[in-house]
Amino acid sequence: MTLIKSISGIRGTIGGKQGDSLTPLDIVKFTAGYAQLIQERNKELYEPISIVIGRDARISGEIVASLVASTLQSMGMAVIDLGLSTTPTVEMSVGFAKAHGGIIITASHNPAQWNALKLLNEKGEFLSAEDSQKVLEFAEKGDFTFVENKKLGGYFREDGERYIERHIEAILALPLVDVEAIRNRGFKVVLDCVNSTGGITLPRLLRALGVQFVNEMYCEPTGHFPHNPEPLPENLTDIAREMQKKSYDLGIVTDPDVDRLCFLCEDATMFGEEYTLVAIADYVLQHQKGATVSNLSSTQALRDVTHQAGQRYEASAVGEVNVVEKMKEINAVIGGEGNGGVIYPELHYGRDALVGVALFLTHLAKSGKTASMLRGSYPKYVISKNKISLTPEIDVDDILVKIEEKYKNQPTNNIDGIKIEFDKAWVHLRKSNTEPIIRIYAEAEAINIAENIANKIISDIKNLINP
Repeated sequence: MTLIKSISGIRGTIGGKQGDSLTPLDIVKFTAGYAQLIQERNKELYEPISIVIGRDARISGEIVASLVASTLQSMGMAVIDLGLSTTPTVEMSVGFAKAHGGIIITASHNPAQWNALKLLNEKGEFLSAEDSQKVLEFAEKGDFTFVENKKLGGYFREDGERYIERHIEAILALPLVDVEAIRNRGFKVVLDCVNSTGGITLPRLLRALGVQFVNEMYCEPTGHFPHNPEPLPENLTDIAREMQKKSYDLGIVTDPDVDRLCFLCEDATMFGEEYTLVAIADYVLQHQKGATVSNLSSTQALRDVTHQAGQRYEASAVGEVNVVEKMKEINAVIGGEGNGGVIYPELHYGRDALVGVALFLTHLAKSGKTASMLRGSYPKYVISKNKISLTPEIDVDDILVKIEEKYKNQPTNNIDGIKIEFDKAWVHLRKSNTEPIIRIYAEAEAINIAENIANKIISDIKNLINP
C-alpha cells in the first residue's frame, strides 16, 4: 500500500490502513486541508466559495468523489460536480464556472488500484509548491472547523458534457487549429483511450475537427483498463496490431485523465512520447514567435527545434507546476513535458491532450507528410532511464554535490538535482522524494551512448559510497 504527498497532489492505492494508503479518512483529511487553504485565500468573500470537481473513469472514482464533495460541503463550500471528465476540462471549467478552485479525482497514468486528488487554484492551475505545502500542514494538524447544519454547502451536479463541449469549442476557436486543412486530408485514425474519459472527449473532438474515420478502441468509460494505462510502447501492443492489420494515418493514445498524449505512425511505429511536444512546438513556432519550455528530463530535441526557429529555450525543474511557472516567467508560447504533456497557454496553463491532438493534426495536414515522415524530420535522440537504490542513511544531497564537483568543467544545471551536458548528450540525476533512490536519465543520439553515460554516473556514485 502506498500514499504519496507531493506538489502534484495526493496519490495512493485504495484500501489498507489510514496513513499508509488512500483511505476514506485520508481523503477527508486532505480535502479538508485543501478547503482550509481556499478559505484562507478568500477571507473577505461574502458569497459562498465554490469548488469544481470531476473524475476519470476508474472504479474507485465515484466513492472518492462522494467523500470529496461531502467534505467540501461540510466546510461550507458549494460543489460543482462535473462527474466523468478530463483533467484539462476540469481545469478550464474552474474558469467557466467562475469557481474558487477545483479538485480532479484521478491517478493519471497509474494503474487501476490507484487514485488521487489533483488540487487546483482559482485559475484552474495546480497549486504552487508553497500552497501545496500548506495543504499538507493543515491536513496533518487536523484543526478543522466544520459548519453547522444550516451553513452546509450546496451540491450541484452539472452536465459534464456541456463543459466538455465548451472545452472543445475553445480549441476549435484557436487560430492555429485549421479544421478545413484536417478535413481535406481525410484522415483515418484509431484511438486507444484505455476505457476512461478520453473515450467521451476525443471521438467528439475528432468529429468536430473533420477527421474522416475514427476507430474507437477502449473508449467505453468503464474504468476497466485493458492494459497498463501509462502510454508507453510496451503497453500499446493492441493498437499497434490493429494498425498493422488495416490502413490508418495515425494512432492516438491518451492516459486515463487525458493530460498525456502519444501517437503511432501510419506504419504502427511509435512517434515517441518525447516527440509529441517537439512536433507541436515545431508547428506553433512556425506561426508564433516566442520561447519554449520543458523540464530537465525531457528530450533536447525541443531545444534544437526552438533554436532552429531562432527562439529561446529554457528548462525547468520536473513537475507541471514548475514548467508552468517557467513558462509564465519567460512568456513562452508552448511548453510541456517529455511524457506527452503539451501546455499551450493560448488555451490554458495545463497539460492538455485534446489541444495537443488538434494542433498535431493541423500540423500533419498542412505539412503534407505522413506521420513517419514528420517524425523523421526531427533530431533523433534516445533516452536511457535508470535508477540506483541507496540505503536510507546515505546523504543523497551530498552525493549530488560531489558529482557536480567531479563534472564541474561540463555545463551543469542544479535547479532540480544535477544535469550534466556533454556534446549532443546529457545526464540528469534526481533524488526521489518518496524512496532512497537516485533516478538517472541520459540522452544521446544512440542508445548505447546514453547507456554508457548512465553507467559511468552509476559507477561514480558507487565509488563515492564505497571508496
